[in-house]
Amino acid sequence: MKLKIVVIAFLMSTLMFGQEAQMQSVNLNVNEHVDGTLLFQDNSEQQPLAIIIAGSGPTDRDGNQNFMQSNALKKLATALGQNGIATFRYDKRIVKQIRKNNVDPNLMFDDFITDAISVLSFFRNDERFNSIYIIGHSQGSLVGMLAANEGADGFISLAGAGKTIDKVIIDQVEKTAPMFTEDTKRVFSVLAEGKTTEDFPPALISIFNLNIQAFMSNWMSYDPAKEISKLDMPILLINGTKDLQVVEAEAELLKAANTNAQLEIIKDMNHILVPIAGDDLENSKSYNESYRTLSEELIEKIVTFIKENS
Repeated sequence: MKLKIVVIAFLMSTLMFGQEAQMQSVNLNVNEHVDGTLLFQDNSEQQPLAIIIAGSGPTDRDGNQNFMQSNALKKLATALGQNGIATFRYDKRIVKQIRKNNVDPNLMFDDFITDAISVLSFFRNDERFNSIYIIGHSQGSLVGMLAANEGADGFISLAGAGKTIDKVIIDQVEKTAPMFTEDTKRVFSVLAEGKTTEDFPPALISIFNLNIQAFMSNWMSYDPAKEISKLDMPILLINGTKDLQVVEAEAELLKAANTNAQLEIIKDMNHILVPIAGDDLENSKSYNESYRTLSEELIEKIVTFIKENS
């Protein structure tokens, strides 16, 4: 009996090793702005490809920034790869610019859309993949839905807003610093006219720094609810009940705008896609705790959605 157990254990470990050996990770340069990692099963069978688009800020292909090292997008890519779904995740162009100490002062939200479309075009005729899905996280949700009509077979929004960014930020200010609500509304009204202003409280400089006002104006010109209504493809909307940045109601707005979309609200999942058992302090600390594992329900929902529609 003991020998049989040892043999079974050996065979199982050999099988697992064989499966892991099939996974290939290749760094690719799509163009001068886009560098990323293609993760796929190296076999003769076609497989779905998911293009993963990161959220706001200088976020790299793994979902990290300088002081937020969660590896959320790398974990997502790995989990999908283990389930037979290839992924391409890439650094936002601002990341590359920072590394080269050559940040473009005229960077616009439209540039992120251009990059996403470039990635989609890069893989569209790749015969290794039988379908292409865009997965956009947070800000990447809006970027992804704007790019998806250029040839994607489906779209997945993770913690994506359902309102324009100015309304999202106003809601956040009302909750966290209500004394600045009217100032926030006033500055956004200026930006909506395509103008800039230096008349705002110093406490709001992270939002309204003069050198990002044009970017913000460009970003707020896109209404996620209107954009998702234009998509005629399988759509999956996912939000978590412990998301400190994007509440469940945002996903419900997207669902209302495109009733054909599938909506999934995952209990206790936060903005970086991990389960949180405790309070807001634990939630906030998790952004820099790379040891945490992603929500199993999240992976199951995405895998099922892609495989059922491929």
